[in-house]
Amino acid sequence: MGNKKYKTLVLALGGNALLQRNEVLSADNQYKNIAAIAKVVKVLSEDYNVVIVHGNGPQVGLLSLQNLAYEETPAYPLDILVAETQGMLGYMITQSLGQEAGMPQVTSVLTRVLVDTDDVAFKNPTKFIGPVYNQQSAAEMAKRHGWTMKQDGKYIRRVVPSPMPKRILDVDAINALLSMRHVVVCNGGGGVPVADNKNNGFIGIEAVIDKDFSAALLAAELNADCLLVLTDADAVYQDWGTPNQRALRDVTAEALKPFAIADGSMGPKAQAVIGYVEKSGNPAYIGALHDAAQILKGEKGTKIHL
Repeated sequence: MGNKKYKTLVLALGGNALLQRNEVLSADNQYKNIAAIAKVVKVLSEDYNVVIVHGNGPQVGLLSLQNLAYEETPAYPLDILVAETQGMLGYMITQSLGQEAGMPQVTSVLTRVLVDTDDVAFKNPTKFIGPVYNQQSAAEMAKRHGWTMKQDGKYIRRVVPSPMPKRILDVDAINALLSMRHVVVCNGGGGVPVADNKNNGFIGIEAVIDKDFSAALLAAELNADCLLVLTDADAVYQDWGTPNQRALRDVTAEALKPFAIADGSMGPKAQAVIGYVEKSGNPAYIGALHDAAQILKGEKGTKIHL
């Protein structure tokens, strides 16, 4: 049953794959969406060792609010909340995938990811989490909890640092499971952010790492054969939102660089896949969940290569 004939695929699932826009964040809704993911992973697992990295924006926002319901208990820090979402979603994904006939063993790994405490993200938090507030409520929350608040459209939301991932600390465990043909769920929510405490191991950090950058780093560290970033859009589009828009099916990492802007939902994804392709020399793909198998064959989505 050796894994020599199987290529390794890292699958980065957008938050929308676990929860559709404007859906209530219920267990039932998430299980319903994960059931669709399970069908896709089953097909992919026939040709690949599959590694699943998922987002956690809505879930970590919910936990941070539930934190506040018990005022006599100090709020738990973000690194612990990210670990909680890894446990919750890892369990739910493992349960759902395990119900698919013929699916390899599915295992979830609590994953820590090293970040640099000198990262500029700590001076300029940009990652929105949790609900929206009006001016007065935002000011009250900032004063009471020491939160940083920023404008998000018409409203104000909490922002937290989103430092760049530097190293996947638990990559050996992930590799060991892949060698046994497990489907591995890991790096959830970008991974639990930790910093090197010099001689005393690692310490948790108040941050939320970008899931796509984390998946790209993991794919490079695993020497994965390809990275597949699944998102709302069915491809990367030139001139998006204009009458001239057209899907880009096959592009070089260099040609994708104009799309790798800091704002917009496609920007971080483009930056992440460019980094992986340039570091590994292997291809990356961007597209929609239901097209996953066709994307890898070059029939749908966007392929990015050197």
